[in-house]
Amino acid sequence: MNRFPAWRQGLQALALAWVLLATAAHPASHVIYEKPSAYGTVVITDEGDGLRALRFGRDGVRQSLVRPGDPEFLGLAYLPAAIAGLALCAEPRRFLVIGLGGGTLPAFLRHHYPDSEIDAVDINPEVAAAATGQLGFREDARMRIHIADGRRFVEAVTQPYDAIFLDAFGADAVPAHLTTREFLSAVRRAVRSDGVVIGNLWSVSTRPPYDSMVRTYRDSFDELYVLRVAGTNNRILLALPRPERLNRGELAARGRKLAAEKKLRFNPGLLIERGLTPADHEAAGGSLLTDTDFRK
Repeated sequence: MNRFPAWRQGLQALALAWVLLATAAHPASHVIYEKPSAYGTVVITDEGDGLRALRFGRDGVRQSLVRPGDPEFLGLAYLPAAIAGLALCAEPRRFLVIGLGGGTLPAFLRHHYPDSEIDAVDINPEVAAAATGQLGFREDARMRIHIADGRRFVEAVTQPYDAIFLDAFGADAVPAHLTTREFLSAVRRAVRSDGVVIGNLWSVSTRPPYDSMVRTYRDSFDELYVLRVAGTNNRILLALPRPERLNRGELAARGRKLAAEKKLRFNPGLLIERGLTPADHEAAGGSLLTDTDFRK
């Protein structure tokens, strides 16, 4: 017996056809830069159509997708959803980005917040070298790359940030020491009381488990919203160090206001309307993560 209704089979067939069409329409990526590092091999591929991708290993997933010279280009679907989190704070003046990658996010922030201070942190100097040498990322007097462990950097913060993006990934997961209650407590101290923390997570089977990571965010902040990113396994967590209970409509209205003020190419309000999901559903069955869980 067929367990799936005809309409679902039709959607699956359409999705498969779209994937095959997209594959046929774009030339296969090819490696243009490769450099071993202490954290795996950093690879840059030419994706065609003026796009370049950063990967960890030749067969690794695209960690960043960049169109050099176009700071507004957000090629990976999770990034517009992450930007939607800025609807939850006033005009930011100080940003912290943990996980430089190809520099897509800091470059976007610099374009739309030209007077802001932006600190981008990455543990891997070869990632920074690839971003600046191959992907067109440029530091300036108020946008700096810091080669450091993200946790140690956060723990040393003395001047809080308006918005903190947690976007550090290894080849296939968030580093475990960036998921614990102790780390998120340090993040909370590093963000202003009227600011926002924006985390990018995978919802697939990982170590530590996704539901436990969400549970730990819930335990560490006063308010937590989760955005599902359509067509991906990404989940964007919007964490507030203050009580501020907003419904879907109120959040979406703030997103639309952000789009109008910054003249964005996408509508954060629409992303919120389509993707907002209760945080308690995402954390069902999860357990609190602590540093003790990962000590050998």
